[in-house]
Amino acid sequence: MLNSLIQQISIAALPVVLAITLHEAAHGYAARHFGDPTAWQQGRITANPLKHIDLVGTIIVPLVILLLSTGNILFGWAKPVPVDFSRLRHPRADMLWVAAAGPGANLGMLFFWAAFLKLAWMLPQNFFTLPMTRMAEVGVAVNTALMVLNLFPLPPLDGGRIAVSLLPRAAAWRFARLERFGFPILLVLLFTGLLSDLLTPVIEGVLEVVGFLFQLPF
Repeated sequence: MLNSLIQQISIAALPVVLAITLHEAAHGYAARHFGDPTAWQQGRITANPLKHIDLVGTIIVPLVILLLSTGNILFGWAKPVPVDFSRLRHPRADMLWVAAAGPGANLGMLFFWAAFLKLAWMLPQNFFTLPMTRMAEVGVAVNTALMVLNLFPLPPLDGGRIAVSLLPRAAAWRFARLERFGFPILLVLLFTGLLSDLLTPVIEGVLEVVGFLFQLPF
């Protein structure tokens, strides 16, 4: 059992850590592009996971969910990248792109791991193909789940910030006030299984599209 656990952690660690840390780095890069250098000044626009890792949110929580296979949506977080929206050139409009950069990074990694999985299936079977396949499957699952989860329209998730950017000013201001309750609401939805019920059909739809594009049986 110990060997099996070590193997599962070894296979899952890279795609899980990259999915969460590159998500955060993408926010910082987008913020710098649109005028806010805060994340860059703090050294957070980097693929170095040590700059983004939160021990509990990036490692322990995702691996516990993966290993227990509870059926819940994979959940995790990194150290938030600091963004000063007031320093953006066009705060309301640019907020949308800064928020969308994280899920966009997960979409790019989803395509990468899907291509990696296709490659593993095409190679002659050898000692490396099974670990490659399992790692790619985790990469596909993690990035799909995190992309869809972060697009959920609830502040402070990216989907909530995108909604604030798109709503009329009065409605956006009222909606943004939900942010202080957003994390507790999300935890309630997660542990009651409601979040899984809401997001699973979307995740399955994304996987169907990716499976069609890469000719994979998702």
